[in-house]
Amino acid sequence: MTTKDFYNRTKFCLLLIMTLGFAVSCEEFLEEQPSTIIDSNYIYTTEEGLKSGVVSLYKINRDRYDNSIEDYMGGVLIPSRSDLAFNRSGYLGLIGRYERAVSPVDLGANFASSLFWKHYYNLANKATDIINAAEVIEGVDDEIRNKIIAEAKFFRAEAYFYLYRMYNNIYVTTESTTVDNAFNVIDAKSTDDEVFALLNSDLTFAIDNLEWTDTFGRVTKGTAKHVKAKVAMWQGDWTEAKNQAVSLIEEGPHSLVENTADVFAGDRNHAEALFVVQSQNDVLGGGDNTMINANFVTQYFQIPGIEANVEQGGRGFSRILPNLYLLGLLDEDPNDTRNDDTYLRLEYFYTSGDNIGEKIDIYSPITDTDPEGNDYARYYQRLHPSCLKYAQEDDDPESYLQRSNILVYRLAETYLIAAEAIMRSNGDPLPYINAVRNRAKAADLTVADEQAILDERARELAFEGQRFFTLKRMGQNVINRQMRTYAGDGKYFPANFNGSKDPRINWMDHFINFPIAQIDLDLLGPNYPQNEGYN
Repeated sequence: MTTKDFYNRTKFCLLLIMTLGFAVSCEEFLEEQPSTIIDSNYIYTTEEGLKSGVVSLYKINRDRYDNSIEDYMGGVLIPSRSDLAFNRSGYLGLIGRYERAVSPVDLGANFASSLFWKHYYNLANKATDIINAAEVIEGVDDEIRNKIIAEAKFFRAEAYFYLYRMYNNIYVTTESTTVDNAFNVIDAKSTDDEVFALLNSDLTFAIDNLEWTDTFGRVTKGTAKHVKAKVAMWQGDWTEAKNQAVSLIEEGPHSLVENTADVFAGDRNHAEALFVVQSQNDVLGGGDNTMINANFVTQYFQIPGIEANVEQGGRGFSRILPNLYLLGLLDEDPNDTRNDDTYLRLEYFYTSGDNIGEKIDIYSPITDTDPEGNDYARYYQRLHPSCLKYAQEDDDPESYLQRSNILVYRLAETYLIAAEAIMRSNGDPLPYINAVRNRAKAADLTVADEQAILDERARELAFEGQRFFTLKRMGQNVINRQMRTYAGDGKYFPANFNGSKDPRINWMDHFINFPIAQIDLDLLGPNYPQNEGYN
């Protein structure tokens, strides 16, 4: 039995039919079709059927964020594992501190299996079926055919790229599952060359056949160029990464929004956005409520005299918080606006009673002096700085559940990719890294080496799901140094607990890859390799 069989590709038609009715939130994505014509023949042999199949890929892609597993872990598990996060509590805390998802048979690995391994293989397999059907269909204009294939190829590349960065030992294919091959045994992972050949082929086709602009929420030429630049960085192809990133910056219609307060404001559908997962209230197919924002926001509202409100982050439960290392990076420039209630909220204020409008300071901040005198647990739970990137202006402050658009890729990262690629090859990286700093009102850098770029990525992109992959891409020495030096809050939080809660101590070299869950490995051939360190 193969990985493909495990994800029920032979049942594609039935699953796709089930998703069509609620596939997207935007009317432009999908026109209603009479139910009597929605069958497998319609999906694979008609132009409108293939277009509907592409729409289903957007819904499948969004499923990772909508899935309710453990406080909607699909949107926050990867941000929890970095050198920038303090993981306070819950199962996410266990995963972020490397106490879970460290064995092929523990519950954390099974969670990751559902949210990532199964999810992205499902997305890749659905995309492959659409690609293969579109390539042979007759009577379809070539421009329309290529647009269908381009979107599907983007999602196949996105799926395999995510799996590769997370697991390393993956299997890629361009074949659809049939009765003849459904039970073929897969004994070997794909080589790096095979993985990157497919990623680059799919993304090149997407770049060549997508437009620069489309309905917000749909992938464009700019989305594909951004991901192709990221793929090139993983290959160490600095020239290709630079060319794709600079092309996107200079030739595309995208631009950095004017200030940091605008980046995560409103629906996120703005000039800087390269790909935004769309959600909409009270619309069939508008997406499900999630607790993504709640994971990143403290429980300040448990302090008498302050009610939960959108301005201060909404209602949260303090799972994943910016650590002292990240806060220190932002403090290096007093004019940096990224911790000025834009990306992060540092201070909270009373909303009722005699102290209304005053700053809350009932718990001492964590400092190097007299650490035993601080109420650590209450400080981290109620008054520690929060990440505001997933809060939205129309959130319900009385609910932990929200439905918000998610900004997946944006041009600020493209600038930082360009800076790093140029730094590692030739040219002047400073204009690109300083463009991001200038937007944040931070002073220009005069040197852009690896650490400077890594630090700027931390300030700009923290908690957006890129950090762990960036550290991994830069190599074992870099990720070991960053994790063992900065992850969590070191000596401070464990003062009231025990050393097992310190990710700096728990980190091991082989955690650079996630374990393939045993439930998935069992469905592959007996010789299929588990990632090193987990056998």
